[in-house]
Amino acid sequence: MTTTIQENGNQLIALFNGRLDTVASIPTAEAVKPLLEASNREIILDCSQLEYISSSGLRIFLSIRKEAASHGSKVIVRNISADIRQVFMMTGFISLFEIQ
Repeated sequence: MTTTIQENGNQLIALFNGRLDTVASIPTAEAVKPLLEASNREIILDCSQLEYISSSGLRIFLSIRKEAASHGSKVIVRNISADIRQVFMMTGFISLFEIQ
């Protein structure tokens, strides 16, 4: 699992590649720290290469959303697969995030 953060104007884009399972959640949580500190930015969580997300991964997404809201930032989840969309629907995350 790799996580890359890119800056594009007022956007911070996190690219997730691989399986965001319990083992991968520890380094991923460290990699997304710049997103937690962003103020008044648009945060894009690009899941086009995300193959799987566990409850640990969902907690990371939720913490990003919570911190973003407290700093006036907006979070958008992009390019989720049908399988991950199903996980988002089953857990109620589909209503917590703007999905594109």
